[in-house]
Amino acid sequence: MKFNKYDNELTLSGIMAKLKAEGYTEDFNLSADCLHCQGGKYKLNPEDFQIDKYYRFEGESNPADESILYAISSEK
Repeated sequence: MKFNKYDNELTLSGIMAKLKAEGYTEDFNLSADCLHCQGGKYKLNPEDFQIDKYYRFEGESNPADESILYAISSEK
């Protein structure tokens, strides 16, 4: 996994745009047992993908308000 300490200064939407420019094309969501996107058209189980990068974001006024964005890749 790759984490760049300077990337955390960017916004979530800025990082998402940067990743799309790098070739990450789909937005996945977490369900109980897999990742899915496009209304269930694509489903990935944990063994089907790898995490390439991740980015953590904390709320300015509340550090407990946080998000994590994962950039993943898969042969599927």
